[in-house]
Amino acid sequence: MSDFEDRVRKALADPQNQGEMSDADSSGTVGSPDCGDMLRMWLKFTEKDGRKVIDRASFQSFGCQTAVAVASMATELLKGKTPEEAARLSADELTGELGPLPPMKIHCGQLVEGALKNALDGSAPPAGGAAPADTAATLAGDLQQPKGKVRIVPLDE
Repeated sequence: MSDFEDRVRKALADPQNQGEMSDADSSGTVGSPDCGDMLRMWLKFTEKDGRKVIDRASFQSFGCQTAVAVASMATELLKGKTPEEAARLSADELTGELGPLPPMKIHCGQLVEGALKNALDGSAPPAGGAAPADTAATLAGDLQQPKGKVRIVPLDE
């Protein structure tokens, strides 16, 4: 087992900040239910020393184990950062103690970075707020919403 795989395994044994945050100030979602990788990140802000900072961050992911591990690391790294500082973090920096991702897993860091930037730029509806008709309030709801027209085809027995 490689050092990277060992670090991912340790992160998955006790993922941090996993789950929906009902009192979040913003949320961001990236991914596609068609390919199976989706990640939503929630952010809660507070004021510290006259500056707006991230108090808490959480995530929910439908995808590979590496995406879960990266999101877990990232939500810990975000605590205490201003929105501007958080927006400047690259996918490589968000991996934290996992270190550099192997080439076939780089998209996992990009998924987390995309959800963070989506939450920070305000283009996603706030958690618990009114979502547009084509956006579900939860990540699980996004996956369950029909895409396009639904056609029911009876099976012959």
